[in-house]
Amino acid sequence: MSQSLHSSPDSTRGPKPEASPGVIGSLRISETFASRQGEGSLTGVESFFIRTSGCNLRCWFCDTPYASWAPEGDRYSIDSLIAMVTEASHSHVVITGGEPLLFVESIELCNRLREKGVHVTIETAGTIDCEIACDLISISPKLRSSGPNPTEHPSWSVQHELRRMPIDVMKRLVERSLDHQIKFVLTSESDFLEVEEIVDRLAVSPEHVWIMPEGVTVQQLDQAKLWIEKWTIERGFRYCDRMQIRWYGNRRGT
Repeated sequence: MSQSLHSSPDSTRGPKPEASPGVIGSLRISETFASRQGEGSLTGVESFFIRTSGCNLRCWFCDTPYASWAPEGDRYSIDSLIAMVTEASHSHVVITGGEPLLFVESIELCNRLREKGVHVTIETAGTIDCEIACDLISISPKLRSSGPNPTEHPSWSVQHELRRMPIDVMKRLVERSLDHQIKFVLTSESDFLEVEEIVDRLAVSPEHVWIMPEGVTVQQLDQAKLWIEKWTIERGFRYCDRMQIRWYGNRRGT
């Protein structure tokens, strides 16, 4: 097994979420919007999205750089976010990022939404050991191919590689949630072996594994599907199109 699949010696437990800087009980939010879930097991479900701003990784293909490479957004109290969800009258909420598990306030937000009977999905890279229980944990482990260019971003290249694959942390996140899905973004056929190794180490059933193409246009998705879908079916995994791009194009608020 490749050495890079293993956690570094001091990252077995993974970092813990911290209170976000600023007003206590608030989160920096890059955007909120009502839309349809475009990926995974809840594809097509009307949902309210809360996108936190800030990330501990730097994927070269990140499609939300305003929440990672160049974080932006205003601070919102937990109360105000709950009020937005109530006004939207959606029974499904997706807390995403960036990396929402960086911030301890996400725990309170998730708990309070679930107390109101709202189904909560957490979308995370699975690198933060967070005592959070949600209805669906959607973990997107970052493959070797996800790292930024080491020449252009030497420091982030090192940090990204050190942080991206704490398997034990991902296992604990799965155990704490009622349901789980593991989503992989593939950039080439060279990613196949690493995906299989990670799935084996996580010990998750193939039907919980979703394989997604990297791409921000319908043409890119169609081209990638030609080499991804056959392998996905052969392995018993599930092909995951990015329907939000097909429905709305690659733009914010979708």
